[in-house]
Amino acid sequence: MGMSRRRLAIVAALFFAGALVDLGPTLQAQGRGAQPPATARAAARFDPTGYWVAVVTEDWRWRMVTPAKGDYQSIPITAAAQKIADAWDPAKDEAAGEQCKAYGAPGLMRAPTRLNISWLDDNTLKVESDYGMQTRLLHFGGSKPSGGAPSAQGESMAQWQGVGRGGEGSGSLFIRTTNLRPGYLRKNGVPYGAQATMTEYWDLITEPTGEQRLLMLLIVEDPQYLQQPWTVPVHFKKEPNGSKWDPTPCSAKF
Repeated sequence: MGMSRRRLAIVAALFFAGALVDLGPTLQAQGRGAQPPATARAAARFDPTGYWVAVVTEDWRWRMVTPAKGDYQSIPITAAAQKIADAWDPAKDEAAGEQCKAYGAPGLMRAPTRLNISWLDDNTLKVESDYGMQTRLLHFGGSKPSGGAPSAQGESMAQWQGVGRGGEGSGSLFIRTTNLRPGYLRKNGVPYGAQATMTEYWDLITEPTGEQRLLMLLIVEDPQYLQQPWTVPVHFKKEPNGSKWDPTPCSAKF
């Protein structure tokens, strides 16, 4: 049995209520108390590993198919962003080798994709998508990644938080992504720029049937192309194995 819309709305609201909390006090409190486990894997509030499939119960027309040109409803874009979206030409993107512009982290997590999540090492989660064949690395431990040129998946810092906002489980996963290469929030050319950042909150819940779901809240901020933060919920259902894993390369058109 799937999760009801009412339940998803409640969880999303709870997510949003804590979305802008300053993490500084949390980190300081950890320093004053008992020593935390040596690695992020040992400190995990829940187990996010395995195969997951996106459950598209909202915004179907924007997420399951490529929207029509000019369809940027529900995204608070600026006039500059509207100009870019109105000029979207997928053939030009393909010709320029930019067929992956909609597969950067802010667009990817809203896509109709499967995820394969695993530990790359004890302080790094690897998130692979079959849609576009992308890989995100979530770095724990407070140390910034080595840096470098902006990329489609950017640099993601992650931290476990103590209490799950969904009211179930034992905690949340906080992720902050920066150093993103410009891309599309929506596949029909709605842009985000080089200053864009994405904040995520992940929670795990278990349905009465035993089915597990990852509930995520995504908050994209972009002073260049968004009038205000774009906040959207998504959720994924756990699959028993990778038998339905279907790697598909990026496409600007489909």
